[in-house]
Amino acid sequence: MDKPVVLITGALSGIGRATAIAFAEKGATVIVSGRRDEAGKALVEELRSFGSEAEFINADVRTEDEVRALVDQTIARFGRLDVAVNNAATEGPVGPITDQTAESYAATFDTNVLGVLLSMKHEVRVMQEQGSGSIINVSSTYGHAGAAGAAVYVGSKHAVEGITKSVALEVVQSGIRVNAVAPGATDTDMLTRFTGTPENKAALVGGVPMDRLGLSEEIAHGIVFIASDEASFITGHILNIDGGLTIH
Repeated sequence: MDKPVVLITGALSGIGRATAIAFAEKGATVIVSGRRDEAGKALVEELRSFGSEAEFINADVRTEDEVRALVDQTIARFGRLDVAVNNAATEGPVGPITDQTAESYAATFDTNVLGVLLSMKHEVRVMQEQGSGSIINVSSTYGHAGAAGAAVYVGSKHAVEGITKSVALEVVQSGIRVNAVAPGATDTDMLTRFTGTPENKAALVGGVPMDRLGLSEEIAHGIVFIASDEASFITGHILNIDGGLTIH
């Protein structure tokens, strides 16, 4: 499709923002979602500067009524939904397992897992009606590895990858593809918060064969590819974009 309608959650910063720009540069219609009105409106103006149709819809992915409205408003405005990128996420409270609580678990899983589940529920609902669509969930290399001091975040990304594969099988006969991308250490505000200090952040580079952090734009290009018709025989796949980190 020359001008797909693309919905991106968690679109106002980092990988989500870079993905919105990458799709706009390709001529897509882009609906960006998040919880900060000013940032959303500013991003829409930037996307329109590329000649893209763009809209901002404020929504909290932890609340089903807001997710349902987000998808329904997209359909009402543009008539279809071709690509959905579920990027909204939080690193949650980082620390040893002995510091974790029911509250820290919920703070992470409600966004990273429930948010993906609710988003996919309503994206699939409309994509099944049109008989086509591509869904991309944003995971992490931690989704298939461990990390000391990040048990809750790691668990949430394991869940995202399991949900991705299960739903891919569930909807494969409906003309819908479901995949995930798993960024490695990527230079974002989330990584800065996650690592806590510049020294901890810099230390991550030592484990990356390409000897640098990734860029949000590089993750975005992978998302655009796996969403595209060029990836039409790919579903249920977790695409690592990590500078060689997960080479075995």
